[in-house]
Amino acid sequence: MKEQILGLFKSNNKALTIIEINDLLGLTTVEELRELETTILEMETNLELRRTNKGKYLRHDDLLERKGIVLSAKGDYAFVKVIDDKPPIKDVYVASSDLNGAIHGDTVVVKIDKIEAKPFGVIKTILKRELSTVVGEVMDDYTLKLDDEKIKLKVFLKENKRMNSMPGHKVLAKLLDRENDYYSAEVLKVIGHKNDPGVDILSIVYKYGIEVEFNDEVIDELNNIPDSVKPEEMVGRRDLRDEVIFTIDGDDTKDIDDAISIEVLKNGNYKLGVHIADVSYYVKEGTALYNSAMDRGTSVYLADRVIPMLPHKLSNGICSLNPNVDRLAISCIMEIDKSGKTISHEIFPSVIRSRIQMTYKKVNKILEENIIPEGYQEFVDKLKLMSELASILRKMKIARGYIDFDIDESKIIVDDNGKAIDVTLRNRGTGEKLIEDFMIAANETVAEHIASYEFLPFVYRIHGTPSEEKIEQFISYVSSCGYKLTGKFKEIYPTTMQKILEQLKDKKEYSIF
Repeated sequence: MKEQILGLFKSNNKALTIIEINDLLGLTTVEELRELETTILEMETNLELRRTNKGKYLRHDDLLERKGIVLSAKGDYAFVKVIDDKPPIKDVYVASSDLNGAIHGDTVVVKIDKIEAKPFGVIKTILKRELSTVVGEVMDDYTLKLDDEKIKLKVFLKENKRMNSMPGHKVLAKLLDRENDYYSAEVLKVIGHKNDPGVDILSIVYKYGIEVEFNDEVIDELNNIPDSVKPEEMVGRRDLRDEVIFTIDGDDTKDIDDAISIEVLKNGNYKLGVHIADVSYYVKEGTALYNSAMDRGTSVYLADRVIPMLPHKLSNGICSLNPNVDRLAISCIMEIDKSGKTISHEIFPSVIRSRIQMTYKKVNKILEENIIPEGYQEFVDKLKLMSELASILRKMKIARGYIDFDIDESKIIVDDNGKAIDVTLRNRGTGEKLIEDFMIAANETVAEHIASYEFLPFVYRIHGTPSEEKIEQFISYVSSCGYKLTGKFKEIYPTTMQKILEQLKDKKEYSIF
């Protein structure tokens, strides 16, 4: 119907009412009129039609009015990120006096004064406000001091909807009645007093709408999930319990989702196994567990806690590859030659039994200091073989253009009350890099396997072709270093910066043809 409406306005410059549009399109039923009203509202929201002061409609052809999302800063200004399909334009700068009640995250219509390098504009209409709840501190007058400084709203807690909250409490509140930038609100949860241990972290959790508890339906389904693998669940799976398989994780890891194994074949190639916990066996599509996991999307790691995607009975229990117990897995077995090339592979459901839960610290003691911790003696040869293969894989990746930024990561140390007492560097030693290399090898193998079946849908994470602007920035950067790029550089996908700079070390000009 949208194309019919647009076609109507192409041949008619006159403003029309909904009834006039209905008649010109020859619509005759109530259902068609309702569909027309819905379509026109959608087209108005998408700036395809414009409503006049008299309630009539015209084709929206003003390129200075654009649809976008407000990205607010803490100061006296904001930006509107333009998201419509009209000619591309950079973000629009909006002074706080021109926001007209719009806040961070709102979908709006912005009127641009003029299109230039840094366009300025004024918010004309708020099309959609996603914000429904806020987190803040209750003040003496029962207004809320919002945690998110980008949200410039005045919020007052209704007297009969304060849930016994007191000044100084942090609360989660639902926005109710609105008048411009003023809201009344209802307390949904009292998080705790602002000075209580852990309340600062919980405030962040509720601010971003992270679910802390699992609903009753999920808890009920957990009662039907066993604590151990039953013999009938192993049917149809390859039994790898006699193979030397183990895990390597951090000292405080509770949910172990990957294990590894290695052998040297008669032809001298490596046989690398990566075994991933088969969560899909227990989390079936359409169940409450499945829906909950889909809503959460991922586990959330905070300074002093983890809010898991799956209940602990799964993540720390039957779906955790704990040592000396049977576990269901999906195994990817790869034959890799001395150059790091994967010659062949198999992917199949399996049942495994990890021999030991290793830690990065102790593995690094072996591989970096040749010190063998208690209980690791029988695995030393396997670990050294793994280190040998990891080194080959890493050299191969670097030859392909891989960049190891090797950026230091920090780890926050907290006491029993959740108070930060120290910040240390997170070590990324040989063991950490080894696991990273093996997981990347498995991921690439699975991606190539799925890609060979053209009819199978699959989700890929890619780095798209850089924009013209980013290429110009790169050229500017290397030019400032005294180098010159010539040839058809901007017409092809650029080689990585590291690779180009390596080739520029001994010469001042680099040409790509």
